Amino acid sequence: MSRSSHGEPRRYFINNLPDHVASSEVIIDEARIKDQILQIVSNILKKEPPSAKHADGGLYVGIGGIAYMFFHLSQNRAFQHEKEQFVAKGLEYIREAERFYSNKSSRDAGNIVGFLLGASGCHAVSAVLNHCIGHEEVSKNNVEQYSSAMNMCLPINFLPYGGDELLVGRAGVINGDIWLENVLGRKNIPTDLLVKVCKSTFDSGQIYARAHCPHFALMYSYYQTEYLGAAHGLSSIVQMLLSVPEFLSAYPEAVPYLKKSVDDLLSVQTENGNFPPAMDEVGSNSRSSDNELVHWCHGGPGVIYLLAKAYLIWKEERYLIACLKIGDLVWEKGLLKKGPGICHGIAGSGYVFLLLYQLTNDKKHLHRAKQFAEFLNSSDFERARIPDSPYSLYEGWAGTVCFLADLLAPEKAEFPFFKIFS
Repeated sequence: MSRSSHGEPRRYFINNLPDHVASSEVIIDEARIKDQILQIVSNILKKEPPSAKHADGGLYVGIGGIAYMFFHLSQNRAFQHEKEQFVAKGLEYIREAERFYSNKSSRDAGNIVGFLLGASGCHAVSAVLNHCIGHEEVSKNNVEQYSSAMNMCLPINFLPYGGDELLVGRAGVINGDIWLENVLGRKNIPTDLLVKVCKSTFDSGQIYARAHCPHFALMYSYYQTEYLGAAHGLSSIVQMLLSVPEFLSAYPEAVPYLKKSVDDLLSVQTENGNFPPAMDEVGSNSRSSDNELVHWCHGGPGVIYLLAKAYLIWKEERYLIACLKIGDLVWEKGLLKKGPGICHGIAGSGYVFLLLYQLTNDKKHLHRAKQFAEFLNSSDFERARIPDSPYSLYEGWAGTVCFLADLLAPEKAEFPFFKIFS
């Protein structure tokens, strides 16, 4: 394992991949990538079959995320002949996931509300898959369960360790509702309930910032840590609030606070384009260059989605410039040794380039995404760490499948559940 000048092991493989040559075309070999996807899917089916014993961890590392993978594939034009088969497989997985949560002895609020780490995300995916086969009563029941979970998180302190973040908190259920509306093409959750959840999230951020971080417009704490990244922190929470036009219309006075929150985050972007994982690593407490976290969960590859949203809303060039800096950082340090996944792996880095390609239409970013996809087949990648949940959506190969499928339709690419373009 290579080591940095500080004696610490590098978190990434050195990038010796060829960068894009100006004006050259980027050719995506659809047949080869499709074969690769089908081989990975076959391996997932063999190694992680649909069983409630694999369901803990929701969409994040449980089999609910594999169900999402099958839905994601079913929507891709390259798999139109496999669509029905993929929906059927997705249903097998999500039914086992829901069975796990219905029998779960621990019925705390986090397990019920959690979109990525709990039951509500599985209800959302079930609603969509059942809609695909015309089982509207089941789908409607799933939506009602989702609505019930949203009601649970209205009290600001519904979780004592922090109820605003993406995995178990309010940002997650807001995110899920945005996804449900987009996929089903209709309102599912009463607008007044969605707005109330957004308002609780906004109020929580104001209250915490005034007490603990007054130079920021909004701030949140999860297990007593002021996270900034997408998994638990400020960036994804603000991103979700900016993605709900009904909330922005009902509370226009919130908009300046949200914009200042984006700018507050921008103020701690490092020289190389990254973002500290939490406030306790800002400035003089920052990590060494080779030890910094360049992940979707913690770092620039997750914050970029908020900055892209801000750029689309306010059209200010500085937000796009910040996104491009992240892209160059990911090209340098994004071949992560932690595995293939989208949370802290190579597919999550690849999604950064697909987003930048959509923002700029510059083929350089599509080329970089393709190069990262090809690195997954390299001998170097064989030295990457095997994740704890190697077939899952966020840590493992299910999320990688989504990235590879999106490489076949880059103009429609979307990091799972993160809708940036309206």
